[in-house]
Amino acid sequence: MTTIRLTTAQALVRFLANQYSERDEQEQRLIPGVWGIFGHGNVAGIGQALLQAAVTREADLPYYLARNEQGMVHASVAYAKMRDRLATFACSASTGPGSTNMITGAALATTNRIPVLLLPSDMFATRAADPVLQQLEDARGGDVTVNDAFRAVSKYFDRVSRPEQLIPAALAAMRVLTDPAETGAVTLSLPQDVQAEAFDWPVSFFRRRVWHIGRPVPEPAAVERAARPLRSARKPLIVAGGGTVYSGAETQLRAFAEATGIPVADTHAGKGAVPWDHPCSVGGIGSTGSYAANELAREADVVLGIGTRYSDFTTASHTVFGNPDVVFVNLNVARLDAVKHSAEPLVADARLGIEALAKALGDWEVDQEYRERTRQLITRTREIEEECFNRGHGPLPAQTEILGALNDVLDDRAVVINAAGSMPGDLQQLWRARDPKAYHVEYAYSCMGYEVAAGLGAKMADPSREVVVLVGDGSYLMMAQEIATMVSEGLKVIVVLVQNHGFASIGALSEALGSQRFGTNYRFRNGDSGLLDGDVLPVDLAANASSLGADVLHATSVEEFRTAMEKAKAASRTTVVHVETDLYGPNPPGHGWWDVPVSQTSALDSTRAAYEAYASHKLAQRHYL
Repeated sequence: MTTIRLTTAQALVRFLANQYSERDEQEQRLIPGVWGIFGHGNVAGIGQALLQAAVTREADLPYYLARNEQGMVHASVAYAKMRDRLATFACSASTGPGSTNMITGAALATTNRIPVLLLPSDMFATRAADPVLQQLEDARGGDVTVNDAFRAVSKYFDRVSRPEQLIPAALAAMRVLTDPAETGAVTLSLPQDVQAEAFDWPVSFFRRRVWHIGRPVPEPAAVERAARPLRSARKPLIVAGGGTVYSGAETQLRAFAEATGIPVADTHAGKGAVPWDHPCSVGGIGSTGSYAANELAREADVVLGIGTRYSDFTTASHTVFGNPDVVFVNLNVARLDAVKHSAEPLVADARLGIEALAKALGDWEVDQEYRERTRQLITRTREIEEECFNRGHGPLPAQTEILGALNDVLDDRAVVINAAGSMPGDLQQLWRARDPKAYHVEYAYSCMGYEVAAGLGAKMADPSREVVVLVGDGSYLMMAQEIATMVSEGLKVIVVLVQNHGFASIGALSEALGSQRFGTNYRFRNGDSGLLDGDVLPVDLAANASSLGADVLHATSVEEFRTAMEKAKAASRTTVVHVETDLYGPNPPGHGWWDVPVSQTSALDSTRAAYEAYASHKLAQRHYL
């Protein structure tokens, strides 16, 4: 057996550089690069290996410097999402806080079922110098480190305590990263001494490997069982989730909807699978869903879920599907999701599953009356959208007016990114996506701080697209550092920074739940009340963005915003458009409900009134059995 002597870190770099994914005869690099922030735990291990690879060209694995460890995981997730989970980055961090900073990103990746490879540095495997800097000592056992926290949020976790352990660990990591049903965060914990330890590696470990990402074929009997309730349906509804997009099943879904007349509602991850102006597209569904989608959901006798995990926002906390006899048919590559709501499961690739269902249904279609009902609901939904876009609100514009203007000025291929706050709800109702990659809202983990870092990853995944980050002041203050990375990498991203001096979403929710917007405004502490309800803080987020290297434009009205966006589109550098909106809305009308428990007893009249409303909503909540 031919061997080569390398450190563990050098071997890992060489291995990763030779990993490829393939689907439908299209190959690409599985790990095109490594994000990292160096500290004493990885600078002489992974850091040295990446430098050596760059200098000697023994491995093609570019290094990218991030500004925050959580941010680099978010960037990797956004990259993978844009690439339909066929490619992702590795992320290297130093021991202790550098590594634990990645845990939130890991949870986000796994919740969203998006692959990312995490390489947190760990304490000495030999324990020669215990306790070392940044080591948390655990009296329960000497083998416990903070990196064990990754176990709960990873789809695969391994600690490489000896160099030779890297061989099975690295191969297992690639297996999980390329499994569409099991993918998520994959963590290889690397003790800092092991990273630098040399070993005689089999040369065959570094051969070019192509990981074939298959399309699981639907079982014929399962197709027939799934088709049976659809054939008898009078008011069916499709719920298209992210699996539809990752499978590349948009063409098949549109054809299926057109042939059968079944209306298509979408989740955040599935928006754009059917263009917003398609006659079968009824918009977002659930807690912040559209009028058309939620009305059809309440009447539906059969729901065909395609690639959706049915979060509580999709089901409006188990209230939106109102028919007492509703039946679910779930097409999903993961059995976990296929069997939800006592469904008839069809475990298969979304594209192949839709094709099989279309064949099984033959010339079946809904009746003309149901098609007309769908058209009428869509017409009313469009009226609601236009009302939101053209409110004439003042003196500051409503956020919905800014979204309307943004809809107008961006082309169909532009990517809009968001994750948290009031904007996901507004976007689910109001964003008009015609391209499956045009709507990039992370709403499985809904992580504040995702947006700016995700804009970086999305732009790297497809530089040909305009990438527009929509971020509120709350999320911006959580994590905006990767603007500096955009600038250093010469990437052009537009950041729309919506400033309303508070948490608009949670503020409105707080008010609705009887908590009077307590603790949700960015204000000075009031000496009289003792609360944070004084004057607005003199925080200049535009100046902050400028200090990070971005060009900044200002807007205080809808027309000024349109003008600023045209300038930003024409720019060649990362540009921040700073616009102030009214913290108090108005927001789009609500057509769904979200279960957030209210105090059952309270000394506050507002809370007691909110509990009465909450109790009445709970009456409609049920399991789908």
